Amino acid sequence: MTTKTNKNPAPDEAALARMTENMNKVEALGARLTEIMISREGHQAALDAPNQELFAKAAQSYWNEAVQNPAKLIEHQVSFWTKSVSHFVEAQKALAKGKLEAPLDRTAKDRRFANPLWESHPYFNFVKQQYLINAEALSQAVSDVSDLDPREKQRLGYFSRQIIDMMSPTNFLATNPDALERAVETEGESLIKGLENLIADLEANNGELIVRLADEKAFELGRNIATSPGKVVFRNRMFELIQYSPTTEKVNATPVVIFPPWINKFYILDLKEQNSLVKWIVDQGHTLFMVSWINPDKSYRDVGMGDYIEEGFLKAFDEVKKITGEKQVNAVGYCIAGTTLSLSLSLLKQRGDTSVKSATFFTALTDFSDQGEFQPFLTDDFIDGIEAETKDKGILPSIVMARTFSFLRSNDLVYGPAIKSYMLGDTPPAFDLLYWNGDGANLPEKMAMEYLRGLCQQNKLADGGFDLLGHHLELGDIDVPLLAVGCETDHIAPWKDSFRGVQQMGSKDKTFIMTQSGHIAGIVNPPSKGKYGHYTNPDLSMDHKDWLEGAEFQASSWWPTWGEWLKNQAGAQVDARIPGANGQEIICDAPGTYVSRKANG
Repeated sequence: MTTKTNKNPAPDEAALARMTENMNKVEALGARLTEIMISREGHQAALDAPNQELFAKAAQSYWNEAVQNPAKLIEHQVSFWTKSVSHFVEAQKALAKGKLEAPLDRTAKDRRFANPLWESHPYFNFVKQQYLINAEALSQAVSDVSDLDPREKQRLGYFSRQIIDMMSPTNFLATNPDALERAVETEGESLIKGLENLIADLEANNGELIVRLADEKAFELGRNIATSPGKVVFRNRMFELIQYSPTTEKVNATPVVIFPPWINKFYILDLKEQNSLVKWIVDQGHTLFMVSWINPDKSYRDVGMGDYIEEGFLKAFDEVKKITGEKQVNAVGYCIAGTTLSLSLSLLKQRGDTSVKSATFFTALTDFSDQGEFQPFLTDDFIDGIEAETKDKGILPSIVMARTFSFLRSNDLVYGPAIKSYMLGDTPPAFDLLYWNGDGANLPEKMAMEYLRGLCQQNKLADGGFDLLGHHLELGDIDVPLLAVGCETDHIAPWKDSFRGVQQMGSKDKTFIMTQSGHIAGIVNPPSKGKYGHYTNPDLSMDHKDWLEGAEFQASSWWPTWGEWLKNQAGAQVDARIPGANGQEIICDAPGTYVSRKANG
């Protein structure tokens, strides 16, 4: 006679006592959590979901479809009922065999359900399969809505996907085998750590839930991130100007000045030495200046796009010319700063100012006629909510932008990290890119509304012109040599839309590069990695699809291609310029002080 051993022995009394003690700690943390939520500042409800009009229209459309084409509705319902009942019957048959096993599972692979218990355990498998059946039925219902405005249908599709993703069984403790197993293994300690992580995230954002994606303690600006040597050589209320130390004995005469987006911090271009565009540009023999924008508080509420141009772009041009003794600069604008660079170039043209020798645009939109994935957030009810929020706070808080961007990729940037942090109790990874992603910036009230209403919603710059600073600014005014970079999978600034804006610019010398990957990885693409290639085609007269079909592909980074183009705009060789060598004031070391200012500080 043999004795059977249990691979998973029941917890002993001591372990149960420890788990009970930990559960009591959970209750105490729960009380602390309640306290935070009671005292939270809150935000406009319109920022969380569309108004009821959208759902009312969808319901009316669905009802009209049912009346006009009842067979189609019945077909949907019968299909859903058949799959649900068949699923239940198959589960019952499996249990009737007397074995703890799941029925046949024909569902597609989904990385959310990687734990083997989703396949082998009848309970978890039943929950997973039924969720996927429900998700398919809801998606199909939305897809078949036929008499809804295309923009409203797109928005309905977005919010229905949010509901589907939110209701995944992986997002709930009772139906997440990973979380349950971890809780038992750690005697409840994982749940305590998870609650502590949740509370820390809420406290960091005044009660708003933004999932922390990276271990903030792992990075320090100037020590292991944003480390390129340089000096802050100018400061005003809008920005600090960083001049980087040269790494070559000779440099090109015409300096380069980069304007990063003020939605985020500049150091995405200087994360670490191995992937720093800053270091690469300096190593190519350029005198490089970087604008580090202020992270505004409510005292900046009346700062508008015109202030960013006059006190930002134009002031930076003047200071760089003064420091280097040159009459012109090569300007670079990234994302929203690229949009604003185009406004600045139109203004300079109308003023007869030739300060800019060439312009480079990184993933910059100037034609917003196709709002892409952001369309759900550019309807009046959402923008009205932003307007009310900015009037209340004087700024558009960075968490609003962070939440908007995150929910475009909710499983990767919201629910997945939340499960790891709050249910499994894991510490977020020490990942520099994710650290930067969480280090956002606020937007001033006036600037935010000018940008969202005038440029994004009404598309004034590309459609007739944008009035600012007493001028009527148009894309056709831009006549300097320019190069634009779009990213193939960019969901923030789709490359085809960047391409369309460049086509409308008046320059005779125009180059467009389409690089593989997205808004960040496509730009931060050092040659040494050999990761993403790029496409070029000198003929910009055709539709973006035809342009791409005729483009030449190079299986390498776009940086050297841009480098060759920039060299042609860079002038003769001169002695390397050391920050402060010509007597200008040195304020502090790079990366400066503005970059350290937190959005909630």
